[in-house]
Amino acid sequence: MDQARSTISKFLNGEPHSYTRFNLTQNMEGDNSQVEMKLSSDMEEEVGGNGVGEHLNHNPTNKPYMTQRLRRSPKNLCFMAAATLLIFIIGYLIGYLVHRKKDFAPTAAASTVPFIDAAPVLQETGAAPLMNWDNVKSLLAQKLSAAKFEAVFSDLSSTNHRAGSPGDEVLWNKVFNKFIEYGMDPWIDRHYVKVQDPPVSGSNRFVFKGGLEERPDGFLSYSENGEVTGAVVYAHYGQDKDFMMLQNKNFNLSGRVVLLRAGRISFAEKVANAAKLNASAVLIYPDPTDYSIGDNTPLFGHVHMGSGDPYTPGFPSFNHTQFPPVQSSGLPKIVAQTITTAMATKILRQLQGQAAPGEWACYNKLGNDSDVITVEVNNVLAEKKIYNVFGVIKGLVDPDRYVVIGAQRDAWGPGFAASTVGTSILVELARSISDMVKNGKSLPQSLPMFINVFFSSWTDEFNAGEYGSVGATEWLEVRICSPPGHKAFKVAGSPLMHNLIENTLNEVSPHLEPLKMDDAAYPFLAFSGISSVSFRFTSGSEDYSFFGTKLDTREKLNSVTGNQVPQLAITASRFAGHMALRLVHDHLLQMDLVKYSRLMRSQVSQINVKVKNILRMKPQVLPKALKVVWLASASGSYSRASQKLALDIQKSDLENIAKCRLLNDRIMSVERNFLSPYVSPKESPFRHILLGSGPHTLAALSNHLDFLWTDHPEADADLFRNQFALATWTIQGCANSLAGDIWSLEKDI
Repeated sequence: MDQARSTISKFLNGEPHSYTRFNLTQNMEGDNSQVEMKLSSDMEEEVGGNGVGEHLNHNPTNKPYMTQRLRRSPKNLCFMAAATLLIFIIGYLIGYLVHRKKDFAPTAAASTVPFIDAAPVLQETGAAPLMNWDNVKSLLAQKLSAAKFEAVFSDLSSTNHRAGSPGDEVLWNKVFNKFIEYGMDPWIDRHYVKVQDPPVSGSNRFVFKGGLEERPDGFLSYSENGEVTGAVVYAHYGQDKDFMMLQNKNFNLSGRVVLLRAGRISFAEKVANAAKLNASAVLIYPDPTDYSIGDNTPLFGHVHMGSGDPYTPGFPSFNHTQFPPVQSSGLPKIVAQTITTAMATKILRQLQGQAAPGEWACYNKLGNDSDVITVEVNNVLAEKKIYNVFGVIKGLVDPDRYVVIGAQRDAWGPGFAASTVGTSILVELARSISDMVKNGKSLPQSLPMFINVFFSSWTDEFNAGEYGSVGATEWLEVRICSPPGHKAFKVAGSPLMHNLIENTLNEVSPHLEPLKMDDAAYPFLAFSGISSVSFRFTSGSEDYSFFGTKLDTREKLNSVTGNQVPQLAITASRFAGHMALRLVHDHLLQMDLVKYSRLMRSQVSQINVKVKNILRMKPQVLPKALKVVWLASASGSYSRASQKLALDIQKSDLENIAKCRLLNDRIMSVERNFLSPYVSPKESPFRHILLGSGPHTLAALSNHLDFLWTDHPEADADLFRNQFALATWTIQGCANSLAGDIWSLEKDI
C-alpha cells in the first residue's frame, strides 16, 4: 500500500510513472474476504440527521435547479430511457488511499429531461469553499448540451470494438487525445489478459433427442470445454429457490443438463448454482416474456464467478508477471452455452415428466430421463492486450485522495447503450469539469477541487460483458497493491453513499437497489473496499432488451427512448457530475455510517434467532458454548463507533482542513475494513463481509445455519464456528478502526 501511494504521488507531482515498475511485494494476504450480498429492508429507509457531513452548513440559501417536465409520448411511457446507460455505469468510486498521516503539508440551462439536483439539505460542509455550490451546479449545467452529445455519439460510435480489437484501439486513442485536448495529462496502462473466445474453426453445438444438430452463434466465455450428454431439466431462472423447488419435487440434478431463462441473476451465478448440484451442463436462453429481441438473436456473456482475468486472480496481468500457473476458484467445472429463443422453444415443447410449478407459468413439463441432449463447447483461450485510459484534474489540497469516474469502452457489436453512451458521458464530463477549472482561474472565485478527479475509460468494465470487468479489475488489482418512463431511475451503491445519492436526486424518484455481482461497480466495493455507485434508466421493471446482443445500436436505443438519448445523457451527466463535484468540493465527505449499522443488526438478528432455535431443538448440532453475544457485541461496537464519529464531527472545527482530513480517514476506513483479512483473494475475490459473496459473509453464516437445521450434506459445525469467529473479529476490527482513538475505547471494546 505504501508503494501504491508512492506511485500515485509521483504521478501527481509530475514525475514519470509506469505500471510496469510497480512492485507487488505488498500482497493481499491480509486484506481479503468473500461474501454473499443480502440487504435488509430497513436499508431503504431514510436516516435523518445521522449522515456524516450534515454539520456546520455554510450555505443556508442553497437553491435547487430550475427544471422542465419531460414531454411524454406512448414510446416514452413504454421505455423512457430504457437504458441510456443501461449498465453504462459511471462507476463511482471513491478511491481513497487512506492512511493515518498526522502532518499535512446564473441558473442552469433548461433541459427537456427533469433535472436531477441536490436537495436543499445538501449544503456546503466545512472550510467555506471558494465557489458557492449553486454556482458550481449552474456552471456544469451550462457546459452540457444535446448538440454536443450528438456530436460525441457520432465520433465514438463503432460497429466493432471488442476488447483488444483494432476497433477498440481506435477508440482508446480517441479518448486519449480528447484528454490531451482538455489538458488532463492522460496516460494508459496495458494488461495482457487471457480470455475465452468462440471457436476459430468449427462451432459449439447441441443435439436434442437425436434430432438435427444446432450450432448457436452466441457463447459464454470461461465455460468448461468438452462434450456432455444428459437429460434436460427446466429450472426457470436458475436461482437457489428454483433449484430448491426442483429438489422438493425429488429431482436429482446430478448429470442433468439444465435449461434456464436469462435474467434476474448473472450467467455466472446460474452456472455456479447448477454446478453445486452436480449438473453436467447449462443452456441459457432469452425468454420472450423477458426479452423482445426476436427468436434468433444470440446472447453473449461470461460465467466466471469473479471479475478480472481468472488466470491472474488477485494480481494484475502484466506481461512480465512471474507467478506460476494459477486460476480463479470461480471458473466453472461444467459446460455452459447460450442458445436462441427459437432453439429453446423446440426443446421446451418436447419435454416430458412432471408439470412445472404454476408460478413458473410458461411451459407444462420439467423434463424426464428420456429428454436426452448432447452439448459440446469448444471455446478457445487467447491472450489479448487491453488498454485502460486515464486523465486527471488535480486537486488543491489532498493529492493522495481521488474520486474516479469510469465507463466501459468496448462491446460486442455496436454496443451503443453498453459502451458508447457511457464513454460519451465520461468524455463530456471530463471536458466540462476541466473547462470549469480553467475558467475558474480567471474569475474572482475559482472552482474548488480539494481532491483529484480521475476519469477512466476501461476495457470490458462490465461483469455483464463477455469477459467480466477485466480492465477495471486489473487496474484495481494494481491499486490494491497500490414507475414507467423517465422516473424509473435505478441506483445501486455502497450503503455509505445512500444519503449522498438520495440528496443528489430531486425530481427523478430513484429506486435504490443492492449492487449485484454483474454490476460494474460491484468489484470496486466487494473486491477492493472502495465506496462505489452505478445507475441506469429503465422502463419500470424492464431493462433494455438489446443489451448484451449485437442489436444494441443507436437506432434501437433512440427507438425505445423516443429519441431522447442526448437529453437523458445530460441528466445522467449532471447526476454523475454533481456527485463527483460534491465529493471534491467539500472538505468533509458526506457519508452515512448508520446504514451499515442497520444492515449489520438485521443480519446479526437473523443469525441469533437461528442459533437459538438450533440450540433449543437440536442441541447436538452446536455446542452450548457458542454464544451469539460476541457477534452482537462486535456489531454494537461498530454502532457505538459510528455514533462517536458523528459526535466528533459535531464538536469539530470544520474550517480546519487537517481535522477534516483525519475525520475523512476514519470514514473511508469503513469500507476497506469490511474486507475480511482471513481469506485469499484467489479463493474469495469478493471479500466484503456484508455485501460480497462467499462463505465468510454474515449472509453465508445465516445460510450455513439453515444447512445445520436441515442436516444438509454440506453442513459442518466446526467450519461454521470458525467462520463465525472470523466474521466477529472482522467487524470488531472495523469498529476499532472507525473509533479513531482506540485506547480511549478499551473498556467498551
